Amino acid sequence: MKKILVFLIIFLIPLNIYAKDTATSSIAIDIDSGRILYEKNADEKRLIASITKIMTCIIALENGNLEKDIKAGEEILKMYGTSIYLELNEKMKLIDLLYGLMLRSGNDAAVVIAKEIAGSEEKFVEMMNKKAKELGMNNTKFSNSHGLDEETKNYSTARDMAKLSIYAYKNKTYRKIINTKEYRVKTANKSYLWYNRMKLLNDYKYCTGGKNGYTPSAGKTLVTTHKKNKFNITIVTLNDPDEYNNHKNIAEMIYDNYTKYNILDKNDFDLINDDKSYYIKKSFSYPLTDKEKDQVKVLASIDNNITQGKVGNVKITLNNNLLKKIPIYLRKEKEKKENFFTKLFS
Repeated sequence: MKKILVFLIIFLIPLNIYAKDTATSSIAIDIDSGRILYEKNADEKRLIASITKIMTCIIALENGNLEKDIKAGEEILKMYGTSIYLELNEKMKLIDLLYGLMLRSGNDAAVVIAKEIAGSEEKFVEMMNKKAKELGMNNTKFSNSHGLDEETKNYSTARDMAKLSIYAYKNKTYRKIINTKEYRVKTANKSYLWYNRMKLLNDYKYCTGGKNGYTPSAGKTLVTTHKKNKFNITIVTLNDPDEYNNHKNIAEMIYDNYTKYNILDKNDFDLINDDKSYYIKKSFSYPLTDKEKDQVKVLASIDNNITQGKVGNVKITLNNNLLKKIPIYLRKEKEKKENFFTKLFS
């Protein structure tokens, strides 16, 4: 017979209007739960310029040898725009190229990386589009590794780029790269000192990194991540003439109106029924406004006929919409061990 236990959580609905937004398309998402905190024209396809390099970076991190010396070939000769100014046949470690890619937006670094990882930029673009499909970036099409759009064009949406940002953020090395303010490199040819072109990293204390981009056709594009009190968010804006102030204002709006709540804690889940003890393997936290305090419910459902392993689920809802389903497991009873004196007298 199935028994139902009901709990009511008194906690803290998204703000749908933000008058100061200067971008054509924008979105803000909680990185951990995936909750959309704000959006405007988030599914409108647009040119994305150098925020393309987020995909270039994560593919290289997942498929390359970071300590390998890479030789810059003739592919760099056709590059223009932002550059780290590699010389023909100059060798640089892949990890250093990635810092040049993300901090200085090096288009030359992008094509060198693409050739190293896939053998050619065309093959690398295939990898980019395959990864985009895997991530559910259904409105995205990559045609190059750098974001320049005079000859080939990369299209995406604010929502799709936020999906990419959230995925990339899970990679520890990626997080370290985008959080770096300056970086030094020395090759056999020369020494480099790079400062991060993404200005918000210095100008806003809660910013933890990101990537900016610009072409005349795309306008200014920007992807950032922010952290305040363990509340991680990513923000994407496309065609935004005031991108840095806009990201700061959106972040402030979110942190002023949302609080991250630990709704279920796996280390503090004391559920006992019929002398049986249960546990969960995952905690769950979620950003909520104060208007949502009476709208979050947690429902635990347990099947007493199951005697081991998963025995039920915890369902967390907001306004009767399912947020998360977390499995419940039956805790094994610890066998009582006989001590020395018990064994002796028995």
